[in-house]
Amino acid sequence: MGNGDVNGETAVAPAVRYSDEELQEFKELILEKLDRARKDMESFQSAMNGSSGNDTTDTAPTFKILEEGQQTLFKEENAQLAARLEKYIKNLEAALIRIENKTYGICRKTGQLIPKERLRSVPHATLSVEAKLEDKKKK
Repeated sequence: MGNGDVNGETAVAPAVRYSDEELQEFKELILEKLDRARKDMESFQSAMNGSSGNDTTDTAPTFKILEEGQQTLFKEENAQLAARLEKYIKNLEAALIRIENKTYGICRKTGQLIPKERLRSVPHATLSVEAKLEDKKKK
């Protein structure tokens, strides 16, 4: 049996990467999502840093306590959303680097191309659906 032989048959190698045109299509998609995510991040940051305009100086102490509790909860929820959004932005930026390196769309477990449909819905994906499901089974 020679190189590339599997059970005496010559294996046909699948495509190892997406074409430059396909990578450009994904790049444009990722840049759109990245722009939207950065704008959302700015909104979260301004909501967390700015005042809501609801001044409690002229309300009864009971309402002030309730409002402060609500504001604290709102800030905590925004902080969690901002953290998820920050992770999403970093994942999109990493996907852009993979595009530049021409390794975008290759499953890091199987080495096979991740289907375009998956990359269009999850452009920062590094695993095929099958590899992701296998990972979840192990956990």
